[in-house]
Amino acid sequence: MIATDANTETTGLTDAETTPKPIEKVSIIISKGSLEGVYPGLIMANGARMEGMEATLFFTFFGLEAVINKRMDNLKVATVGNPAMHMPTILGAIPGMSAFATKKMKDEMEKLDIPPVREFVEMIHDTGAEIYACKATVDMFHLEEKDFCDQLDGIISVGEFYEKSAGAEIIFT
Repeated sequence: MIATDANTETTGLTDAETTPKPIEKVSIIISKGSLEGVYPGLIMANGARMEGMEATLFFTFFGLEAVINKRMDNLKVATVGNPAMHMPTILGAIPGMSAFATKKMKDEMEKLDIPPVREFVEMIHDTGAEIYACKATVDMFHLEEKDFCDQLDGIISVGEFYEKSAGAEIIFT
């Protein structure tokens, strides 16, 4: 009698054919410019690089705030219209509320040794991740390459982003 496993019997496939392949490459799109909108993508890109995966970051729309030299150090927590704040929207509009929430979040991140945005972008880029800005958004906001941090590898179209993302898992944050 020939021994077979249950998987081969039911599907005709071997374990090697049904075992998911490990992720080797990720492309992360960052489209939000608030502190809580930028960090998930940065954390995921950093984690990918630490696991030996290729990582590409593509900043579009307000996500560009994280790579614009004059703005990347001043990102704020969005308190108005943010249901995760668990408070009425009107309270989020109180002067100083966004600054307060931003300070609290930055204090908590510091306790966890999560670097500020500029330092995080530098660190991720230094590990070999590629960082790009969306050409259509750059044009729409009348920005130029000189407006961006030194870690920006280029301003590319969506089509070029897809070319660079061939074989990658695309993550939209």
